[in-house]
Amino acid sequence: MKRLVVGIVAAGVLMSVARTAMAQAKTVSSEVRTETAIVESIDPQTRAITLKKADDTVVTVVAGPEITRFAEIKVGDKVTAKYYETMVVRVKQPGESEVDSRARGTTGAGQELPGGTKARQRTIPATITKIDMETPSISFTGPSGWTYSSKVQDKEALAKVKVGDKVELIWTEAVLVSIER
Repeated sequence: MKRLVVGIVAAGVLMSVARTAMAQAKTVSSEVRTETAIVESIDPQTRAITLKKADDTVVTVVAGPEITRFAEIKVGDKVTAKYYETMVVRVKQPGESEVDSRARGTTGAGQELPGGTKARQRTIPATITKIDMETPSISFTGPSGWTYSSKVQDKEALAKVKVGDKVELIWTEAVLVSIER
C-alpha cells in the first residue's frame, strides 16, 4: 500500500512517447492492482495518514507537499488506489543514440473529494542478456549495473530479438487515488 499510495491523494499524467518509437515497440509487461483502505488517523503536523486495509493490515503513509487538499481528508474516508505499471521495449537501430530520461507528473482530480493521479516514466537504454522461450521471459542490463527480468506474454515478439540486442525500455508507473465518504 505504501508504494500504491506513495503520495496519497496525488496526481499526474506523464509525458508521451514519440509515435515512431511506439510503432516499433512491444509491451512486455503490464499490471493493474487495486487496494482499498480506511483512514484510521491523520497527523496534520507530520502529514502522516494511517490506513487500515481490508485484511486488517495497518500502513502509515506521508502526504507530500504536492498534496494540496490534505486538510480535506477525514478519518473514516475510504481510500482506493489503482496502481498501474507497464514496460514497453523498443529495439534500437544500429547507431541510434541512447536515451536515459525521467519524467514525473502530478494532477489533481478536480472532483468534490480529494484525489488524483501521480505518475512517473523512465526511458532506460539496455541490452538483452537472456531469453528463455520456455518460461517465456527476458532479462536486461542497463546503466550502472541495473538489471531487470520479466515474463513475456507474446512468444512471437520474443522470437524476434536476440541476446546482445540494444533496446530502449520505457517504464511507466502511475497511481490513481480516490476518496469516498
